Amino acid sequence: MIDDIRNYVKSCLPCLQNNHLRQKPPGAIKPIKPPEGVWQLLTMDFSGPITPTTKNRNEYIIALTDVLSKFVITKAVHDCTATTAARFVTEEVILKYGTPECILTDNGTHFTATMMTELFKKIGVTHLYSTSYHPMTNGQIERFNATLNAKIAALSNEKRTNWDEQLPFVTFNYNTNIHTTTGQIPFELMHDRSPILPFDQQQPLITLSQDPEHRLKLNQYLSTLTEQAKI
Repeated sequence: MIDDIRNYVKSCLPCLQNNHLRQKPPGAIKPIKPPEGVWQLLTMDFSGPITPTTKNRNEYIIALTDVLSKFVITKAVHDCTATTAARFVTEEVILKYGTPECILTDNGTHFTATMMTELFKKIGVTHLYSTSYHPMTNGQIERFNATLNAKIAALSNEKRTNWDEQLPFVTFNYNTNIHTTTGQIPFELMHDRSPILPFDQQQPLITLSQDPEHRLKLNQYLSTLTEQAKI
């Protein structure tokens, strides 16, 4: 069955057309030192303009990635302005997951605007900038954008006018699969539990037991996952 599934996946024409082969560039690579925990260092970037514009008039994707867990938050947006970036950070990041310590971005005007500076200052976030004309500094989010674009293109309709509708599903799929770099599931590192997928079989009878040492065991488990991800 495993061989059949592999052959079926490898014969998917849209995947073959849009998923490009990846290999490390030659030379010494000096990646960013992994942070001590989740939600300490995040990277953020815009992707686009993506053609064609969707029927919802979305033309860009703004994405934010946690450097340690590789957990990703995305949203399809109309433009790449500072107002859009500030709204995304406030509504989709802080109000749902809490305030991170540092956010790394490029030197685009949407991130260097006074509005973004004031926002980060008010919420107590350290804003780091990547080196000019050196996209490898923020390579993690750049690499995710390439993966994201290929998956969306494979799932969209022929005219690709509904790519924004596929974005949440592709993002969820990315977050609930084992990441090749860390060997961990981003969702698990972020939410302290394994993801339950719609097609997972549920037990007909459920017992809710109490464990007085649950918090201690959970902290020990998360510490182990964090150390493995850092390594």
